[in-house]
Amino acid sequence: MKILIPVDGSEYTKRMLSYIGAHDELLGPANEYVVLTVVPAVPARAARFLERTAIDDFYKDEGEQVLKPVKAFIDQHRWPARLLVEHGHAGDVIAAVAAAEKVDLIVMGTHGHTAVGNVVLGSVTTGVIARCKTPVLLIP
Repeated sequence: MKILIPVDGSEYTKRMLSYIGAHDELLGPANEYVVLTVVPAVPARAARFLERTAIDDFYKDEGEQVLKPVKAFIDQHRWPARLLVEHGHAGDVIAAVAAAEKVDLIVMGTHGHTAVGNVVLGSVTTGVIARCKTPVLLIP
């Protein structure tokens, strides 16, 4: 099974990874993982004053900051995984990557860094569910 794991470095990401790690019988190393972090896009007004390389370096650095501890966790569990850094609106990007990668399942936390404003589900989670035909396993 090919599984997409969107991560943002929040406490919900940590809980979700712990859940997967504790349930090897369901989501263990026999699967193929695509781990994705989405960096918010630099606003167009700011981007026109910056060189493209500076913007690309920003996306890369922000993505690596989130993925570094996730990679350590994945390596510890010996999961076969590819790490991706994309930029844009998280819900849109996650749905697009899920379709492009033809994943069988998306596993994600119910909230991210913006959990305060959304009591039941986070706005990114809600957006992914609305945009995807792929099954989504939500970990609280």
